[in-house]
Amino acid sequence: MPSLTTPRGMYFEEFEVGQRIVSPGRTVTESDVVTFAGLSGDYNQIHTDAEYSKSTPFGARVAHGLLCLSIVSGLALRTGVLEGTVIAFREINRWKFVKPVYIGDTIHVELEVTEVKAIPRLGGGAVVIALDVKNQKGETTMKGTWTTLVKSKP
Repeated sequence: MPSLTTPRGMYFEEFEVGQRIVSPGRTVTESDVVTFAGLSGDYNQIHTDAEYSKSTPFGARVAHGLLCLSIVSGLALRTGVLEGTVIAFREINRWKFVKPVYIGDTIHVELEVTEVKAIPRLGGGAVVIALDVKNQKGETTMKGTWTTLVKSKP
C-alpha cells in the first residue's frame, strides 16, 4: 500500500557530524504543569504549592524536569528534521538538569549532530544528537545527548 504522506524529515544519509538545528520556542504554562502532575502523579509541592515554593532555593514554583524533557522531545520534532523519517527514539545517553524552568519561561533547543553510524539491518542508522535547552534569557536549563534511529533513503 502506498504511503499517504511524504516524509519531510532528513534521511540518515543526510545527517552530518557538526550539523546544527535550532527549534522554535515554547512557553511552559500553568496548564502544562497541572496536566503533567495529574498525568504522572507527581504532585511535589515545588510544582504545585506556590506558598511552599517561596521558601525553597528556587523562590517560586518550577516545572517538572520530566515535563520539560517531554516538551524538548516535541520541540526537536517540530524542527522537521525527523518528521516521517525517525524509526525510533533509542536512548538518552546522558542528561543533566542545569537550571530550573519556571512557569512562564519560554524554552527552545539547540541540536548538534555529534555522531552517525549506519545500521543496515534496520534500514537506516543511529544519529547521536547533543541538545542544549535554553530559556528566554539564553541560559542553559538542560543538556545532554540522545540517540535516534533514522531511516535510510528509499
